[in-house]
Amino acid sequence: MLQPVCHKQVAFSDSFWAPRIEVNRAVTLPIEYEQCRKTGRIGMWEWKPGQPNPPHIFWDSDIAKWLEAAAYSLATHPDAKLEKLADDVIDRMARIQLPDGYLNTHYILLEPDKRWTHLRDCHELYCAGHLMEAAAAYAQATGKRKFLDIMCRYADHIDRTFGPRKGQKRGYCGHPEIELALVKLYRAAEERRYLSAAKYFVDERGRAPNYFDQEARQRGEDPAHAWARPEYYQAHRPLREQRDAVGHAVRALYLCSGMADVASETGDASLVAACRRLWKSVTQRRMYITGGVGSSRHGERFTCDYDLPNETAYAETCANIALVFFAHRMLQMEADGAYADVMERALYNGVLSGVSLDGKRFFYANPLTAHPRAYAARPGDDHGGHTDLVRQEWFGCACCPPNIARLLASLGQYVYAQKGDALFVHLYAGGGMNCEIAGQRVVVQQRTEYPWQGKVLLEVAPGKPAEFTVALRIPGWCRDAKIRIDGKAVKTVGLTRKGYVHLRRKWRPGDRIELALAMPVERIESRPEIRSNCGQVALQRGPVVYCLEQVDNGPDLADIALPRAAKLTAQWKPRLLGGCVTIQGQALRRDSREWDDALYQPATGKHKRVPVQAVPYCVWNNRKPGEMRVWIREA
Repeated sequence: MLQPVCHKQVAFSDSFWAPRIEVNRAVTLPIEYEQCRKTGRIGMWEWKPGQPNPPHIFWDSDIAKWLEAAAYSLATHPDAKLEKLADDVIDRMARIQLPDGYLNTHYILLEPDKRWTHLRDCHELYCAGHLMEAAAAYAQATGKRKFLDIMCRYADHIDRTFGPRKGQKRGYCGHPEIELALVKLYRAAEERRYLSAAKYFVDERGRAPNYFDQEARQRGEDPAHAWARPEYYQAHRPLREQRDAVGHAVRALYLCSGMADVASETGDASLVAACRRLWKSVTQRRMYITGGVGSSRHGERFTCDYDLPNETAYAETCANIALVFFAHRMLQMEADGAYADVMERALYNGVLSGVSLDGKRFFYANPLTAHPRAYAARPGDDHGGHTDLVRQEWFGCACCPPNIARLLASLGQYVYAQKGDALFVHLYAGGGMNCEIAGQRVVVQQRTEYPWQGKVLLEVAPGKPAEFTVALRIPGWCRDAKIRIDGKAVKTVGLTRKGYVHLRRKWRPGDRIELALAMPVERIESRPEIRSNCGQVALQRGPVVYCLEQVDNGPDLADIALPRAAKLTAQWKPRLLGGCVTIQGQALRRDSREWDDALYQPATGKHKRVPVQAVPYCVWNNRKPGEMRVWIREA
């Protein structure tokens, strides 16, 4: 099992991630705190009956994700003002915790007699899980135990309340999250009961009789009238029997992440097999080219194999982040580059598209085709999923903004990992890392303009000469990779295992590894079963997926056709969208002036050549609002 190198030991100094992380720290975290204050979340612990704006059932989770993001940021960038804000929030929360350890603001202040009576829809365990994650991160960042102790008392209460023993509830959460959170709390507090509780929630889900039906009857409701089927909650059968990713995408992938954590800690082979099956279901049959998942707006859910429409794609930012979590856990379990490939795809595309370059606005949904007229015809929703062509400052359901903030603040943990005396390099980004390998401190410096260029220089500096392995990931998108050590070419035959080249030698301070990844512009096709993409191609260069925007190419992007023989070139634009590589080429489109007022007319076959410019999908909608398109018709 791999162990991630802690984000505290990783620093970014590149032109891609470092600015994003700094904007997240300096801009996004403060504005999210202010949004939480303005909307009542920060003051919810002082709410009194009769006052307006009562605490919502999932407000605890929004605050928790902000606290977790703040903790990760404090670990790498100490900030007394931010720490004071976080301590104040923790103090307010502590004051309302009940003597038995229970801590859910909504139920304590509004419905104290209804605790644990509506697990299916009311997010109690989900909120508890996010608070646990935040507490573990805050203790690691600051060394303060107050928040961790609060959450240990809550976890003790949950452990007493739920389980197979007499007098306990045989329940589990309608929104999985508690499973992975309890494993984090177990690791932070070194209390094995929390791992056992996580295993209980994983093992219990989907057993007959269905718990959600039982609790509905206890509330005096007919389970047949529930708004969603058990599949929506991944509760239709035991997890080890499930073969497809179904239901609400965030819930499904948080659950998969928790399953992987429990499998890693317990060595449960049947659970590992279930994780692999669900991984294949997601990534081989139900994932967008951007790493987006959850294709349907209705229920924010997975539908069926190869059902990946573009204009109505939901691909919620939280779901794409959850895929990163699942990929990272599978990678720790099996050290297979295929997991890192998906993690990278989601990070550089479907996750990063969720926040604007200035860090102030957010997408809830991440469609692959956007058109103003189509959106204007759809009803709005509280999530902001398909109401506009521009990112929003906040949402009534505000899960996505603090989620992306906590991911960016903790990004360092996804770059490197260790196993014994081997250092694995999963992602390429300029910056430094230090950890202990072969009994001593080792520093690695990466120098690269990745993902805009495929050249990576790694300088390895152990305290003194030592033998260990550096395992470099060769991305699945790369068709030609070359490695040199101190200027000498390395033959990788026999050194490559599951996507990683294992370089074992006696390393000395100043040793240099040069990795050259060929990074041409590629046209990507999808399987014929993905009917919405037939006859179309997407453009990709390295890990970056591209799109056309109206601001560069004019309206009616669907009418643009890319000849198969058209030359496509990559061009660096230092002043565009924070500095990025664009793709330039010549395409064909019809002349709208020949149509007059006709809606239909005989085909003429006339087209004109037009220049096209594609930009990275992750930075679309940072200029003028307008159309966007990932998949392009092929002439």
